[in-house]
Amino acid sequence: MNIRKRIYNVIGPGYLTEDGGLSEKYHFCMSFVIGVSIFPLMFRDHLEIFTYFDVIPAIIFVIDYILRWITADYELKKGWVSFIIYPFTLMAIIDLLSILPTIHMLSPTFKAARITRLLRILRVVKFIRYYEPLEIIMAVVKRQGRTLWTVFSLAAFYIFITALIMFNAEEDINPSTGEYLFPTFFDAIYWAACTLTTVGYGDIYPVSQVGRFISMISAFVGVAIVALPSGIITAGYLDELKARRERQMSRKLLKQQHQLDVNDHELD
Repeated sequence: MNIRKRIYNVIGPGYLTEDGGLSEKYHFCMSFVIGVSIFPLMFRDHLEIFTYFDVIPAIIFVIDYILRWITADYELKKGWVSFIIYPFTLMAIIDLLSILPTIHMLSPTFKAARITRLLRILRVVKFIRYYEPLEIIMAVVKRQGRTLWTVFSLAAFYIFITALIMFNAEEDINPSTGEYLFPTFFDAIYWAACTLTTVGYGDIYPVSQVGRFISMISAFVGVAIVALPSGIITAGYLDELKARRERQMSRKLLKQQHQLDVNDHELD
């Protein structure tokens, strides 16, 4: 086995590689490093020790980025073209942007920009690669993308229709403000989205009998629409989890069979 393949077996998804145990340890360590790197974001003041919390993880992120780039052909499976495509993949872009905030250590001008703090937050997205439950959910979303997009389109259409009806039906003046309940159509969209998701902040609510009736219907239908993607993702999550366990079991059996063959060969 060449060294690049061995590296990919460690940094790649453990359930798909031959070094699952070592890969899990690597992913745990990277998750810890990500947690350390975002720890300073929980404070307003910048302590001196936070400099190490930024520089050391950034160096590790750079090494991880390089390792993933030199093993891109195993990940993307498109031959030498993989090395050209990889820097433009979503996760590679996120990896690069999460490293950029450390430049403020070298450039005082960049340090003054608030964008550095926002870019550090992107490091949270890196957890998707190293935290298996999140990785599974992303795999499910990718596989069920068309179905989820259909549900999302249905929800968006329902929000628009409900907002349009309410905007024209609720024409009474709100006694607490002395103004229309929905001064703009965006306010109606905001109300419809909150009602659909059953959030109910309470900052905008109908005051007329017609508006309250429409709100009740919207809430009932909203519960059903919100439940659709939850069911799709839950079913897909269980299927993906089962498939991964079967692949892991199959790999263990093959490895055991290979070891038995080697032992038999040595005995002969």
